[in-house]
Amino acid sequence: MIKSFKYIAATLGGLALSVPLVTGVASAQPDFSGVVNTTCNYEQVMAALNAQRPDLAQQFNASPFAQGALRNFLASGPAQRQQTVVQLQGSQAAAQYFGPINSIASSCGNY
Repeated sequence: MIKSFKYIAATLGGLALSVPLVTGVASAQPDFSGVVNTTCNYEQVMAALNAQRPDLAQQFNASPFAQGALRNFLASGPAQRQQTVVQLQGSQAAAQYFGPINSIASSCGNY
């Protein structure tokens, strides 16, 4: 579980973790522009995560690696974030977290 959570942190860095994936057509690539272009800071992401997905927040809070990866992700520019998302899309372990992460990225500005 913790190993999988590393993928969350990196992607989250999106914050992470929580609007469902927008796929449009079944063969279309999911839209992760919210994660890539987020303007939220670490505190906002964590507040959104705690409010929307306390189960994932608990796992996240238990992992210093995940916390550091999220901080690094948020400190990165959009190009580097996009690269991270593309890399993680190939991971089955990370796939289960894309929906929550996309949702958090879309709502963290409210926190």
